[in-house]
Amino acid sequence: MLLKNRYVRTIMMSRMLLQLGIWVRNFAILLYVTDMTNNDPLYVSLISVAEFAPIFLFAIIGGTFADRWQPKRTMVWCDVLSALSVLAVLLVVMTGSWHALLVATFISAILSQFSQPSTMKLFKQHVPAEQLQGVMAMFQTMAAIFMVLGPVIGTFAYQRYGIVVSFSLMIVMFAGSALILSSLPRDEAEPVHGSRSFTRELKDGLRYVWSNKVLKTLAGTFAVAGLAVGLIQPLMLFVAVENLDRDKQFLQWLLMANGAAMLAGGGFIMGLSKKLKPQTLLAVGLFASTFGTAGLGWSESVVLTLLFQMLNGLFYPCIHIGINTMIMKNTEGAYIGRVGGVLTPMFMGMMVIGMSVAGTMKDGLSLFIVFAVSAVLFLLGALLLVPLMGERTGKKGNSVEGRPC
Repeated sequence: MLLKNRYVRTIMMSRMLLQLGIWVRNFAILLYVTDMTNNDPLYVSLISVAEFAPIFLFAIIGGTFADRWQPKRTMVWCDVLSALSVLAVLLVVMTGSWHALLVATFISAILSQFSQPSTMKLFKQHVPAEQLQGVMAMFQTMAAIFMVLGPVIGTFAYQRYGIVVSFSLMIVMFAGSALILSSLPRDEAEPVHGSRSFTRELKDGLRYVWSNKVLKTLAGTFAVAGLAVGLIQPLMLFVAVENLDRDKQFLQWLLMANGAAMLAGGGFIMGLSKKLKPQTLLAVGLFASTFGTAGLGWSESVVLTLLFQMLNGLFYPCIHIGINTMIMKNTEGAYIGRVGGVLTPMFMGMMVIGMSVAGTMKDGLSLFIVFAVSAVLFLLGALLLVPLMGERTGKKGNSVEGRPC
């Protein structure tokens, strides 16, 4: 049983609190900003840019430091600093400056780039290799649960109690996560880095990815998929408002449909993932996203739109489990942070570009055209994986485990 593993169980509890805090944050900021700007698409896009731009800018830096630092200590301090930053922003917002909300998102995103690779590092150290895919699937199921509950909780917290209570709840959640993580055993002694500089280790991470066929291919898939996601993520609000002629609160039902399908598909994909290669799972997920995304941009029917959202959600676990399993099986523990730090900017950088131009493209073209372009990009990402279909990831010949950099 995976939950018998103390590290899995403790990190799972921590991430449940973080997921709750993040969903409250996302909806409180989205609804508050749209209230203040009368649904201005530029400011809606800026929310996403503030959330994801730091991931592009700090992923490789955070990943490199995560490989140098002790993982438990890094995760605890990131959560503590997140709580303190939210408190500081809340005090500013209470004076009437709503633009400070973007700062809270910005800082939280930076800190996540140090915490997330540390989580993967702990899993690599304390979870048997044959259980890694199951752990990834379990965490995906938890994310799906919050895709269902998160929008409801976030919308309720803001509409019932306002921005101050919503941010106060975030502070409690981040602090609670830090407290839970502090119960983990002391970090294992890290190897002394000696004279090896940060820059040298960062370059080693880049060479490590470039020398591995699987990771290099995954980087290309990340780039096109990131652009695809970036184009549509800020515009989901307009699917509800324009295509379906509903108010902005209807967005929570679209996200809930997606999350419910993720939850329903999570168990099925978990069982299926034992029989399929991770690159096959990833390609299947991207193909499904191609059809689901095109349908979302085209549909003006509530029922059809919900069905397309469910299609995307049903196959999203394929993407999540496939990506994380490919990374974990093809990366040495000492390089986990840097590999994530190299690959994540491939996705997030293109995602930020997509989000930056999404509003302009929608105004200049149409909502459907933007979603159609995104669908084509998902298809391209799936096609890039075709050369890997006959490969056995993590095995001799494709893994660079033990290969000097």
